Amino acid sequence: MDDIYFMDKALIEARKALDQGEFPVGCVIVQGSRVIATGARQGTTGGAINETDHAEMVALRRLDSLGPDVPRGGLTLYCTMEPCLMCYGAILIAGIGTVVWAYEDAMGGGTACDLSSLPPLYRDRRITIASHVLREKSLALFKAFFQNPANRYWEGSFLAEYTLAQ
Repeated sequence: MDDIYFMDKALIEARKALDQGEFPVGCVIVQGSRVIATGARQGTTGGAINETDHAEMVALRRLDSLGPDVPRGGLTLYCTMEPCLMCYGAILIAGIGTVVWAYEDAMGGGTACDLSSLPPLYRDRRITIASHVLREKSLALFKAFFQNPANRYWEGSFLAEYTLAQ
């Protein structure tokens, strides 16, 4: 099993979100060669828009439901978009060992943060980051989202303009 295989699994989650009119972010958490938790972005359609049901947060809640016996340092989180600051902080606190993402969050990505300047809860975490795995496949989903006039989430934002210009 490799990063491309598991990123494809995250892209399936993102496609599910897109098919429901949601922002197309998907996430899988992997232990060894097995997906143990999944998540897709929620809360970007209709009148109940929220900024907490990110794909990573959904997957982390599902991971938590497995109980405390899952060794977190050996887990890899795959996400179709670079985690934002909220998600990255939650990933660090959860003790995830590796994050692999596909498309950069040019507007709010958090993985380039200098952890050394943060308090010990974050500063002392050891995490490996890999970027741009299957970027073009993920970019295609975001372009499809932003090109659909029915999708108003982040319409006209820096991220939408950045994505559509590629």
